[in-house]
Amino acid sequence: MSPQPPVTNPRVDLARAITGPVILITLGVLFAFDRYTDLRFTQTWPILLIVLGLLRLAAGPGRRHRRRDRDYETQSPPGYGGTRP
Repeated sequence: MSPQPPVTNPRVDLARAITGPVILITLGVLFAFDRYTDLRFTQTWPILLIVLGLLRLAAGPGRRHRRRDRDYETQSPPGYGGTRP
């Protein structure tokens, strides 16, 4: 039996592709606030956590469950010493 190609979700792929740039832009904006306004980074850093949470929500449940499924497939069941057929 040949292995099935991984199923990709365009929404997950988009969320993964924009995560790095969105984090860098958010950090840049927060540091600009720190430099040019009375708001300090120590006051605005929770915005970074909010942005990260929104990115995780945008990715949907597929991103979190895919790792768990992959880990399950690569581990042998307890008490099973041989190789999988």
